[in-house]
Amino acid sequence: MKQTFQACIALLLVPLSSQALEPIAAFAPNVRILFQGDSITDGKRGRNQDPNHILGHGYVFIIAARHGAAFPERKLDFVNRGVSGNTVLNLQTRWQTDTLELKPDILSILIGVNDSGRGVPFDQYEQVYDKIITEAKTANPMLKLVLCEPFLKPKEKVNEDIIKRQEIVARLAEKHGAALVRLQPVFDEAAKRAPPDYWVWDNVHPTYRGHQLMADEWERVVRDFWK
Repeated sequence: MKQTFQACIALLLVPLSSQALEPIAAFAPNVRILFQGDSITDGKRGRNQDPNHILGHGYVFIIAARHGAAFPERKLDFVNRGVSGNTVLNLQTRWQTDTLELKPDILSILIGVNDSGRGVPFDQYEQVYDKIITEAKTANPMLKLVLCEPFLKPKEKVNEDIIKRQEIVARLAEKHGAALVRLQPVFDEAAKRAPPDYWVWDNVHPTYRGHQLMADEWERVVRDFWK
């Protein structure tokens, strides 16, 4: 009886995050997980070492907080280098300093909605995206890659430009052996439970509720891809 009581007390002392969360196999000890992209990834992240803001206030923060709290012994290093307004062309110009020199073990990229808005040609979008991925894999042949499809607020009329860019990202994911996070279906399904504005406050940027959906789907895909 005493041992059972002590076991119960010990369980209560373990953080709830650790009790409820299974570790992701790709999150090995001491790995660096780098998130790249535009404003959705940026999440108004801080540009100094303030730990309360350095990861921004979106899906990156949620993923890092959840796994950092659950598995402190793994010493996971989450890094956010998303920059608001970026296209894949902007990403290319800062790729050396903001990606290659950071030497990630896991690299997650979400880029494309600004390319759509600014009319970056599809062939250029794909060629440049393919090039920077290849450079990252050359720098680290063991790199684990996560590609997230761009998305928009659910609407009755679909955006053909975004659909084509989603297809490009899916094609690149297959080519490079990357985990593919399809976010449009997540938001489309969520819009059946609550109005689109509940999840995406303008045409592009998720609310905190939408960022939670993104974090959950990102984790689900990464967990299943590297078992």
